[in-house]
Amino acid sequence: MEATDRSYRFLLLFFNCMLTFGSYFCFDMPSVLQAQFTGVSNCTENSTICDECKGCLGMSNDDYNLLYAIYAWTNAVVVIGAGFLIDKLGNRIGLFLFSFLCVLGSATFAAGVFFKGTSAMLPVMLIGRLLFGSGNGSLTIVQNRITAYWFRNKELAMAFGITLAFSRLGSVLNFFMTQIFEDAYGLTWTLWAGAILCGLGFISSFIVSFMDIYGVRQLGDEQNLQTESKKLKVTDIKYFSMSYWLLALTIMFFYNGVFPFVADASDFIFEKYKDKYDFSKRTSSILAGAVYDVSMVLSPFLGGLIDVIGMRGILALTCALLTIPVFGILAFTYVYPLVATLWLGITYSFAAASMWPSIPLVVSQATVGTAMGLTTSIQMIGIGISNLVVGQILGKSQDLSREDSLLRWKYVMIYLLANSLACVTTTTILNLNDKRRGGILNLSRKQKLAIAEQVAKEIEEDDERRPLLRDASKPSIN
Repeated sequence: MEATDRSYRFLLLFFNCMLTFGSYFCFDMPSVLQAQFTGVSNCTENSTICDECKGCLGMSNDDYNLLYAIYAWTNAVVVIGAGFLIDKLGNRIGLFLFSFLCVLGSATFAAGVFFKGTSAMLPVMLIGRLLFGSGNGSLTIVQNRITAYWFRNKELAMAFGITLAFSRLGSVLNFFMTQIFEDAYGLTWTLWAGAILCGLGFISSFIVSFMDIYGVRQLGDEQNLQTESKKLKVTDIKYFSMSYWLLALTIMFFYNGVFPFVADASDFIFEKYKDKYDFSKRTSSILAGAVYDVSMVLSPFLGGLIDVIGMRGILALTCALLTIPVFGILAFTYVYPLVATLWLGITYSFAAASMWPSIPLVVSQATVGTAMGLTTSIQMIGIGISNLVVGQILGKSQDLSREDSLLRWKYVMIYLLANSLACVTTTTILNLNDKRRGGILNLSRKQKLAIAEQVAKEIEEDDERRPLLRDASKPSIN
């Protein structure tokens, strides 16, 4: 199979998708198991110690959200250097290093359960999430960089959509299977099963590395990429356009609403709607996971559609606007929660399929990894802050009355709604700025081809005229 074959690109894409399947499964395992993490039966009031706890770890809501916050903060710090490292040294080092950190981090997190009942439990689990965050966010950058190279000008948004769909398949299976597995085998074995799934990504990293190196050599592009990598400097960030920075802020504000919500959605849905709809913990987890269910199904198709019609900036603005009612419904009504989670899943799918594939359009090929890393860092800074804010709103106290608890959840939804409003502001400015610069984000495939043909024609005409204007053997004078 030749590297130029379409089948080669899509086979590479499959193994590239498998890099993060297991890690995305592991990422939201605490969300599904929130009842086990924050359960207080037979527990002391100390949030870090749980004596003789049966089926629970005794964390407070604040400590629980810290598991997500430290993941986000670690990502924010590591991915900047990771993106530059990948651009400078190539994909191979990034693939092996970051997939290994995912395995090590998830294994350490699972090992934390062995310290249940001691003050060491929370620190060990936090170290696990720290290592896991160092690997998973950076691994996604390598994944996106490989996708951007092999599908540049060829089904780029569709390839990003397929990658996202595979990742979300891991998330969806987590929401459907983890609680069942935990009921059958217990919390310890469940967390270790997640670590084993991360091992699939480590195995896939070897296959992707081989196919990427072989394919680049077949295309004769190896020397060119190495030359561009040698020229790359950290200071090249200062040349990133205003469109890039606005796009990064747009992604941050949008994800500030989605990820912190999913992290706590299972508990929120159970607490608010259990009396009205008689929900169980498992039903609440399934309803919370509907956000990712929709994303898994829609993402590949939306990517292909956006490749054809363009309109990335306009779609990003539309998604931000349509997300506002979701948190309004959750905050102020008792409408069946599946309506809100499905709705959020649709807007999230369109946003992810339009926002992330826009990054390679506003930066050079040589800086895609750096740009992805910096964007992920900005995104994770926002998510980390949001996780801490949500944790502070919910508080450490586990003895609140139902009325006080629901009031705090309402404040959480209002905070997430405020992030959606901020996203509307940045996407509006992004579209205005993009229009001033030629509207590259909103160009359709047909318009891009027309522009490319026009440029090629102008170059050809210029080449035909040049010998008539001057002797090609003589140097030109500027």
